[in-house]
Amino acid sequence: MDNEKQVILVTGGTRGIGLAIAQALATPTNQVVINAHHEPDEVFQATLSDIDVVVGDVAVEADAQAMIDTIMERYGRIDVLVNNAGITRDKLLSRMKLADFQAVIDTNLVGAFNMTKAAMKIMQKQRRGCIVNMSSIAGTNGNLGQANYSASKAGLIGLTKTTAQEGALRHIRCNAIAPGMINTDMTAKLSERVVEQFVEKIPLGRFGEPGEIALTVKFLIDNPYITGQVLKVDGGLTM
Repeated sequence: MDNEKQVILVTGGTRGIGLAIAQALATPTNQVVINAHHEPDEVFQATLSDIDVVVGDVAVEADAQAMIDTIMERYGRIDVLVNNAGITRDKLLSRMKLADFQAVIDTNLVGAFNMTKAAMKIMQKQRRGCIVNMSSIAGTNGNLGQANYSASKAGLIGLTKTTAQEGALRHIRCNAIAPGMINTDMTAKLSERVVEQFVEKIPLGRFGEPGEIALTVKFLIDNPYITGQVLKVDGGLTM
């Protein structure tokens, strides 16, 4: 245990944007911990170097509390929480099952609430902390076939602003990032035609990279005078 290091938890950190964030923040002055839904295999864990892992389902309140408790036992503090864990169950609203709507809300929004509540109790005692929520332009603008995902990401914006207001009383900041089209496993499922249509609408003419979202997370952690904001990183798509 090294109490001099800043302790950072990234949920949903085993791939895509979450893994890029964890790797970007894994510096000699930071102890990064990622949350995984299931125990990662040994091959994957061997690639993590100094990044720690806690296992649990963010949508389950007891799991969220247990993960924060584990971090406190190992490191004695938690300085930054990045609520990145998220799922999709895309379908047109008229065909969407309630179970698919609820599953996305539970992981993307309730999961962030569970983790924030557990972490904030520690941060309030520390009188310091930083929370970054991963929203989406789907939460600010909506998106066809994503009523559940859009609702969850819009909810995260409301959660962000209230957390920022309450957190400021104890020097805890909370902001959100709303990524646009980013090269991840999620967008890899899109057809070539759909990708071309999106690229035509993006002023910078390309999809973003997970590392560019990671840079934004780092910026929000490092700047002590930003709270309650939603920062779009979308190449100008929604300007």
